[in-house]
Amino acid sequence: MLNFDFTEEQELLRKTVRSFVDKEIMPYIKEWDENQHFESGILTRLADLGLMGVCIPEQYGGSGMDYNSLAIVCEELERGDTAFRTAVSVHTGLNSMTLLQWGNEEQKQKYLIPQSKGQKVGAFGLTEPNAGSDVAAMQTTARDAGDHYVLNGSKTWISLCDVADHFLIFAYTDKSKKHHGISAFIVERTWEGFSSKAIKGKLGIRAGNTGGIFFDNVKVPKDNLLGQEGDGFKIAMSALDNGRFTVAAGACGTIMASLEASVRYCHERSTFGKEIGRHQLVQQMIAKMEAGLVQSRLLVYRAGCLKNQGKRNTRETSLAKWQACDYAYEAANDAVQIHGAYGFSNEYPVERYLRNAKAPVIYEGTREIHTVMQGEYVLGYRVDKPLSNMLPTWPFESITEEAVK
Repeated sequence: MLNFDFTEEQELLRKTVRSFVDKEIMPYIKEWDENQHFESGILTRLADLGLMGVCIPEQYGGSGMDYNSLAIVCEELERGDTAFRTAVSVHTGLNSMTLLQWGNEEQKQKYLIPQSKGQKVGAFGLTEPNAGSDVAAMQTTARDAGDHYVLNGSKTWISLCDVADHFLIFAYTDKSKKHHGISAFIVERTWEGFSSKAIKGKLGIRAGNTGGIFFDNVKVPKDNLLGQEGDGFKIAMSALDNGRFTVAAGACGTIMASLEASVRYCHERSTFGKEIGRHQLVQQMIAKMEAGLVQSRLLVYRAGCLKNQGKRNTRETSLAKWQACDYAYEAANDAVQIHGAYGFSNEYPVERYLRNAKAPVIYEGTREIHTVMQGEYVLGYRVDKPLSNMLPTWPFESITEEAVK
């Protein structure tokens, strides 16, 4: 039988994160957004709650909860602001889960454990000024120099660019092989030749830290190669499965925030002698938000269930990311419409929701990319091949016991 109920542990997690958002983010987010300030202290407090490694096994410093628990965290954080969901998406979804999936034991001990505990922050570097959806167009290179690689190039639109301690970086080790010549590396901020610079003037997610990172003859030890040479493209794509999952979950938070703000305003504002919620066209917008929230959650948690079972979920996650992000943008747009002229001012939060909701429609696979992917799946042109490395199934304890036997 299908079970749509959350466990007691998941319900408690949702209440905990919601309370955290209400106390630690909501009172200050308007100011942070206006000042384009990323409050890094939020990450420290999330770590204190065990939320920086919520779905990482306890043996690697995490809380050992299931993958849908990560979705719950992302949903509730984005209800506060997209900036802080993005931080968890990048740190946990794109970086830590990729280390869990592809890293060797030494790399997990050195990098994954401190990240899961929130002692160190992880980020992800794939996009370049001329290489977004077309990953093979990247220019960053890693030259084999004996006992190390020499990394040169740059990445852009990197979340946590000025904050993260560790970065997963993708670079060509053999450009003649195209996709098969891309490799993945763990890079530390403190290494000579590394620098970063934040981007200001963004349309949305202004309370987030986003920018460029630069490599000028950075020496990367051979031990910091993730997987094997040439594994970079498949590692990046599997990482995006995890990142897109968290983005889709966060989009549910935007829908939820838009719906909550709109319902409050519907009861506060009256026109023509009655609450505006009594007007049928307003009800239509509220109903669309509710439908989008429920449908998006079903898509997200279905993908999470596949993750729990150790099954590949690229197709399901792509659909969830595409639909949830579109629903979120529509919900935020309708929320502004419901608020009327007030929705055009930051006196109410809905204008921030609309600005923030645009970016997820673009990053980690544009709406157009996911539309094409889904069409190709249905037509049989796209088939996902088995991966040599998969995320561990949940519950993690049983996997550990089997490994010991």
